Amino acid sequence: MAQEEVILTVNNLSLSFGGVKALIDLDFAVKKGEILAIVGPNGAGKTSLINCISGFYRPNSGAICFEGRDVTGLRAYKLAELGIARTFQNIALFTEMTVLDNLLAGRHIHFRTDFMSGAIFLGRARREEVKHRKIVEEIIEFLDLAPIRKKIVGTLPYGLRKRVELGRALALNPKLILLDEPMAGMNIEEKEEMVKFILDTRDGKGCTMVFVEHDMGVVIDISDRTIVLDFGQKIAEGLPEEVVNNPHVIKVYLGEDHE
Repeated sequence: MAQEEVILTVNNLSLSFGGVKALIDLDFAVKKGEILAIVGPNGAGKTSLINCISGFYRPNSGAICFEGRDVTGLRAYKLAELGIARTFQNIALFTEMTVLDNLLAGRHIHFRTDFMSGAIFLGRARREEVKHRKIVEEIIEFLDLAPIRKKIVGTLPYGLRKRVELGRALALNPKLILLDEPMAGMNIEEKEEMVKFILDTRDGKGCTMVFVEHDMGVVIDISDRTIVLDFGQKIAEGLPEEVVNNPHVIKVYLGEDHE
């Protein structure tokens, strides 16, 4: 993989919780513009990996490099400023706020107005508010959220909340989006819609995407490459069609009757 194509590298990454090893010497790279799937059984370390890359966990050893810069151990807000956004396995939205306000909250790292200017909402503060609202409205249109833009998030169906969370990640203006089980709890129709929006985000906005997923049908449909974890170790990596036919993957994850 040519170095200029790489946006993220993970080298010898290890993470432990007491005596439990969540990640063991993980190595992989992510190319700009690709969709990389992370799969594996429950407890394989998938979410722990996402938490390390996004700054929620600090690994015990190893290195994470983003756009050639060592970002190992940086706090989550610093990584967000650099262009790494994420969604959560358990949706982490402001449920008492509207869709619009949740997306505006995702713009927080881009606000430059000082406290006094913001408090009186004049001049620079007003111009900045207009600029950020315009960006949010474009995301609302992009994700077909216009009919619910003023709805309280806590009143929305689960699938729509997942889409709002993707919108909030996009509001950060990211280069890399980490999606932790974006299809979890969805019906077939909702999954089809989310697949469309993930592909549109990659193709229309140029975002690189790493996602954790259990639905192998979705993985095969949209991922460019797939990595399989088991007990914190990488046991396979390659094209999704290759990975699902890997005997080791079939044994520990898919089962002999997966076809």
